[in-house]
Amino acid sequence: MSGDSAAVILRIFGESASAHQRFTASGVDAVASAADAISRATAAGGKLLAFGNGGSASDAQHLVAELVGRFERERRAVAAVALTPDSNVVTAIANDYSYDVVFTRQIEALGREGDVAFGISTSGRSRNVELGLAAAKSRGLVTIALTGRDGGAMGATADIHINVPVESTARIQEVHRTIMHAMCSIIEACIPA
Repeated sequence: MSGDSAAVILRIFGESASAHQRFTASGVDAVASAADAISRATAAGGKLLAFGNGGSASDAQHLVAELVGRFERERRAVAAVALTPDSNVVTAIANDYSYDVVFTRQIEALGREGDVAFGISTSGRSRNVELGLAAAKSRGLVTIALTGRDGGAMGATADIHINVPVESTARIQEVHRTIMHAMCSIIEACIPA
């Protein structure tokens, strides 16, 4: 391995560690609140609806997979749905209406009072995620925004705002994944074996 490659790797790991430390200085309570909200909702028969774009869509699907399947131990499945993987639904809504409402329409179809809407955006400014959270709030869902940078409009209006206050999209996404794993641990601990 060249010295240049090693320097890049060390820089990236250092930035990631710094981003994690910066987040934990102020974000731990929000993560606990989000995990508790999801645990309460799903224990009462509700569900989690998770969504985002691009890498955040992948994160939404990852979170749902850990909850419906299992994270670290055997337990009952958690009711959770990602609003991103069904290309038929997403493209039909985008084509017939607008990409801005691909999550709003699905929340109208699937969301019920007492459910949790979990919107992910590294910028906090993804219009379709913002509109999805607004639709969820108007229907009585608990809204959680997982954001980066300054959190944007999503963070300002969500019931629970989990913000990673760094600028790099890659570093934000790395911390988002750790946050979701911490949430899964808390949620699993609330479910009897």
